[in-house]
Amino acid sequence: MENIYDFTLDKLADKMESLSQKRFRATQLFTWLYKKRVNNFDAMSDVAQGFRQVLKEIFAINLPEIQVKQIANDGTIKLLLKMNDGALVETVLMRYEYGNAICVSSQVGCNMGCAFCASGLLKKQRDLTVGEMVGQLLVMENVMESEKISHIVVMGTGEPFDNYQNVMDFISIANNPKAFEIGARHISVSTCGIVPKIIEYSKTGLQVNLAISLHASNDETRSRLMKINNAYSINELIDAVKYYEKVTKRRVTFEYIMLEGINDSLDNARELVKLIKGMNAYVNLIPYNVVGESPFKRSSNNRIHIFCDYLKENGINVTIRKEFGHDIDAACGQLRAKKEGVIK
Repeated sequence: MENIYDFTLDKLADKMESLSQKRFRATQLFTWLYKKRVNNFDAMSDVAQGFRQVLKEIFAINLPEIQVKQIANDGTIKLLLKMNDGALVETVLMRYEYGNAICVSSQVGCNMGCAFCASGLLKKQRDLTVGEMVGQLLVMENVMESEKISHIVVMGTGEPFDNYQNVMDFISIANNPKAFEIGARHISVSTCGIVPKIIEYSKTGLQVNLAISLHASNDETRSRLMKINNAYSINELIDAVKYYEKVTKRRVTFEYIMLEGINDSLDNARELVKLIKGMNAYVNLIPYNVVGESPFKRSSNNRIHIFCDYLKENGINVTIRKEFGHDIDAACGQLRAKKEGVIK
């Protein structure tokens, strides 16, 4: 059976036509699923009883199950979710002044092999389906009860552009006024730098934000930290980002994790300024969440602020990411890795 949450509105309308139904049936079903949050076809009272039986024979309404729920003192919620096949996936809800942002995973495990990342300790098993990403939103909002998700960042476990079409369909549902109705500019997708997909993404016409996991100012350091740099160098990546800017006229975020003695020197800051000067971009400096099995250490707060100040002095828009969930498993992938016995 097909999980009905896997279908965008257009694809569900096509499916309705294949079942000799009018296309408006898809909108009707979306209303029940996403506005009324009904998870039982029998409760869909304005759908003919005979067709409800057809729906039950064709579709499942599958949501992930909560295995672990952690709530931090600052209100951050971290869930470890079990999919139908037993796969475990994390999702996190972070509370900002401007709203509630959910960090969505796109794969079970990750093959990008970033040296500092807890998610990469468990290799990719498979891509998440559209419905499994949608399910992260639905389950989180159930936990939040009367609150709603206002922002989405697709930067949990996995490389979103390695699961490109499913991520695009997920965004379509999240953005759809008949579903979650989350504005495109409140949705961000993060990639470690798959250049052909950045080019493809540039041509979608979406107003969804793009974030680039850069994390280094030169090829030598980036190749040490991120295997993807062996496929696409920093210059190739920057050229692709400049193409994205030219086509979309939109600003890009460069994510830069601060690692002591690795990428946090003033020389690194100078290189970074030279690399992105003049681009419509800003840098998000990320204090490192230390993972026990990782050899990397977190840059001192003083070093982070010196690095930040240098960028500001040289005309770079920069912020230091606010940290969440200090008293729970904060690093992306850490909760699942613990559950799987990979880290202590």
